[in-house]
Amino acid sequence: MHDLVIRGGTVVDGTGSVPRRADVAVDGGTITVVGVVPEAGRREIDASGKLVAPGFVDIHTHYDGQVTWDTLLTPSSLHGVTTVVMGNCGVGFAPVKPEQRDWLISLMEGVEDIPGSVLAEGMSWNWESFPDYLDAIDTPHAIDFAAQLPHGALRTYVMGERGGDHLARPTDAEMDRMRDLVAEAVEAGALGWSTSRSAVHKTSAGEPTPSLTASREELTGLAHGLAKAGAGVIDFISDFMDEPEEMEFVSAIVEAAQRPMSVSIVQSDRAPDKWRSLLDGLAEVSAQQNIPITGQVAPRAVGVMLGWELSWHPFMAYPSYAALADLPREERVVQLSRPEVKAALLAENPVSDSEFVQRLSTKFESVYLLGDPPNYEPGPNDSVAALAERSGVSPVEVAYDAMMAQDGRGLLYFPMLNYAGGNLDAVREMLARPDTVPALGDGGAHCGAICDASFPTTLLTHWGRDHRNPELLFPIEWLIKRHTVDTAAVVGLLDRGQVLPGYRADLNVIDFDRLQADHPEVLYDLPTGGRRLMQTATGYVATVVAGEVVFEEGEHTGALPGRLVRGSRPIPESITR
Repeated sequence: MHDLVIRGGTVVDGTGSVPRRADVAVDGGTITVVGVVPEAGRREIDASGKLVAPGFVDIHTHYDGQVTWDTLLTPSSLHGVTTVVMGNCGVGFAPVKPEQRDWLISLMEGVEDIPGSVLAEGMSWNWESFPDYLDAIDTPHAIDFAAQLPHGALRTYVMGERGGDHLARPTDAEMDRMRDLVAEAVEAGALGWSTSRSAVHKTSAGEPTPSLTASREELTGLAHGLAKAGAGVIDFISDFMDEPEEMEFVSAIVEAAQRPMSVSIVQSDRAPDKWRSLLDGLAEVSAQQNIPITGQVAPRAVGVMLGWELSWHPFMAYPSYAALADLPREERVVQLSRPEVKAALLAENPVSDSEFVQRLSTKFESVYLLGDPPNYEPGPNDSVAALAERSGVSPVEVAYDAMMAQDGRGLLYFPMLNYAGGNLDAVREMLARPDTVPALGDGGAHCGAICDASFPTTLLTHWGRDHRNPELLFPIEWLIKRHTVDTAAVVGLLDRGQVLPGYRADLNVIDFDRLQADHPEVLYDLPTGGRRLMQTATGYVATVVAGEVVFEEGEHTGALPGRLVRGSRPIPESITR
């Protein structure tokens, strides 16, 4: 008798092969049979008419704090993800000295929009070194998780207050110490280290992330830490990728490390075609160094949700709104429901020096009704401006009324990146390249504005079923390969991502006809009652981790087979023999 048998499903095995009908048997957390399984299972799942696929591997999340209090790691686990990688963008919470905790919280709060009070109260802080941190989080969870060593925490730990100054340079002794700590972290189980050279990344006080202007010497010194360990990968984000000197930086880093790198790539409105030359440049460096360099790209636009109880909305800079901003949500909605309050707001203009806030408040041709289910490729007719023109009212009134829907919980959608042409054509082109993988979902982060942990579901539904032009759809077997085998390979987790005998039994049973990312909602379920955007999904019949069913139709079964993944994982011996 097998531990688990999934019967009669259409197996999409993660390799890109044509789907086929087969049973899947699992024993001891490993797939043992894919084919005809005559034996019974202690647990059986009828997958007739369903897809049976590997669990998704999400390599770009920020669960560094949440992992200490949330055994489910939602929302990612609700979207078929069975392994997450955190510690991206150079931010995290180890190594750390007690007096540095508040600063690291400020950095994470500013960069990733995770409330500081939630982090301060939610984490136990029973660690100092990065190996200590790994030991502290190595507890049962619903899904697997892995960590990277963040540059911001490392720099501050070694350099003290000078580490928070992005213009400071480490001494030779400090550089040696940082290099050794990189090697120590990887030897203890870190998948690698991450850094950020983005001016967008700031502390909650507005200070630039300390690694913004890190020198070539500092970055190659950290890379030598990976070379010393003989393992690990590099997660890299930079505002300067369009400058020749930055490609030279990348080349010097991977040459020093002799380890793979992945780089975040998005399309901006200001340079809508630049992403192509960036990926071409990275491909040239990769070929020269004979080391893999992969672009992390998003399966849809990167955009923010707008609403009265979120971090952003079109009226946040209106003078009359200032008196309402700090009221409890229920009381604020009562006030906003009053006709005289609405009239006063609609009669005003926004007052802000922020270009971003001005765009939110005035560029209504780029703000859309989200829809239910969410429409992540809205057209011009779906914009607030278009609806206002059809209705004969002002765009601000349309936006106001849309957010007042559902008792003041209505949401608008503002795509910021990957939507320069008002469509996702560039995203499709990014996904189609062999030197990219789908990523950038930021699970656990941007609690008050973004819920992109649903990217895996959008990847399958939008690009495998729902696109308005059927000629632009991708084969479902190719899409699943992209978010399983391909993402796992980028971070060296070669023991998962395939529905084949010998591989780890991380699986999804999917009702593809019903599959859908649900409408986002605001919850107050973080420590201290902290707020976050949550997005569930419909159509995941079962999600299996290490052979145990952890979710059925979106409900947790109580099983917690997930563990910290320490270091890379080779192809299972049973496969290589």
